Amino acid sequence: MTVSSAAARTFGQRVRRERLRRELTLEDLGALAEIHWTNIGRIERGQANPSLVTIVRLAVALDLDPSELVNGLGGDHLPTRSHRLTARDFLRERAAREAGRSGE
Repeated sequence: MTVSSAAARTFGQRVRRERLRRELTLEDLGALAEIHWTNIGRIERGQANPSLVTIVRLAVALDLDPSELVNGLGGDHLPTRSHRLTARDFLRERAAREAGRSGE
């Protein structure tokens, strides 16, 4: 199976690192997080995009704040996007269009 994104791969590496630091098996973490251990293996390999609930379950089981698992992940970690616009870009462009109309 292919890696879904750099974000998924990075997240999975962080989960694996923290699991191994605590000397937990996949089965141990699965029991603690109430997630089947094969799904955790897929997450660790970057082959799955975990839901918010799954992210929080893993973090709680690892005694981490969920932000520690996702910190620093951003647009550059996502698969190819058709645009790189953000809300800030959108709002700036909309304000410029509205200012242009009011100056007509």
